[in-house]
Amino acid sequence: MTKPSFSFIVSILAATAAIGQHAVHIDLKKLPAYHPAGSTIYLAGSFNGWNPKDDLFAFKQLPNGTYAIDLKLEQGNYEYKVTRGGWDMVECRKDGTGVQNRVLNVANSTDIQLEIEEWKDRFPEKPKPGTASKNVHIIDTSFWIPQLKRQRRIWIYLPAGYDNNVNNSRYDVLYMHDGQNLFDDATSFSGEWGVDEALDSSKAQLIVVGIDNGGDKRMNEYNPYDHTRFGAGEGNAYVDFIVKTLKPFIDKNYRTKKGKENTLISGSSMGGLISMYAILKYPKIFGGAGIFSPSFWIAPDIYKLMKLKGKKVKANLYFFAGKLEGESMVPDMLKAFSTMASVSKSKMQSVIRDEGKHNESTWRKEFPQALYFMTRGELP
Repeated sequence: MTKPSFSFIVSILAATAAIGQHAVHIDLKKLPAYHPAGSTIYLAGSFNGWNPKDDLFAFKQLPNGTYAIDLKLEQGNYEYKVTRGGWDMVECRKDGTGVQNRVLNVANSTDIQLEIEEWKDRFPEKPKPGTASKNVHIIDTSFWIPQLKRQRRIWIYLPAGYDNNVNNSRYDVLYMHDGQNLFDDATSFSGEWGVDEALDSSKAQLIVVGIDNGGDKRMNEYNPYDHTRFGAGEGNAYVDFIVKTLKPFIDKNYRTKKGKENTLISGSSMGGLISMYAILKYPKIFGGAGIFSPSFWIAPDIYKLMKLKGKKVKANLYFFAGKLEGESMVPDMLKAFSTMASVSKSKMQSVIRDEGKHNESTWRKEFPQALYFMTRGELP
């Protein structure tokens, strides 16, 4: 897809701004027979960053024992699920198998009735078989993050032949967030990105470093700004960790090319937000970024930072959004793209997929093209 024109972007943003909000009332018509009395039930979806325990999206228990929630949402399509406060307590089928994301089409005010068949925590997880290739390794299960006073698992993908390279070749490095979901289906929440498979089957020769997210700290670590709902933003410290602690460790212990043009960063959703922030804060460190389905809605000040710092960024920037991710995703991405295009001399590409959803399978399909652009500044 070619870059959208500036007039097209302006028209999209103007149209979006004109759309009002609609009342959505949701009743839980039926709960599992064993449902624990008094437990809090939540909505998690594209309208709240898929937070499974967001108090603003908690159902109210009515005097008759049923549950209901009232929302105000802009016109558009949303995906969501029902939880009891965690992804280990998400709704599922009677046999314990997962359910597809529910789809909510908001065209006007509407009433919805839902039935919950079962909760996931009633069915202990069977270990999933590992799918990581032989080129994937765990650097450390408890790598120390001094900036946040926490530990974290760190993954690394080394190109085929790395250990047997008699020429001591050096490699570009891509840093990626949500490491659990990059290489191994056994550790992923809903399927892996297939980063290792993509690299194993391509001619790309680079090192990929995966950083596990912090679980209940993910919304904080990937947000550089404080948020009234989610608490203190820790994104600034998290990015400092990558640049000042993790990158020096990787450069010291592996055969890397250390220059800006050889250092990339990428992530999706909140990971897309923090990747954008990282390249704005450290334009002399990162030469490329993959900004997948970025959660700019949670951090509107990022646009101000783009205007302030974007001029210093000269990198290969790949923006991606899917039309099935929620009504604000495409406009938010296009706003970021146009803001950066107005101040930066970066090579930039925006891609919008009609079938794109907010999930790993979508990002897996997009990753090879994004990687090609990040490393070359052009599409394959």
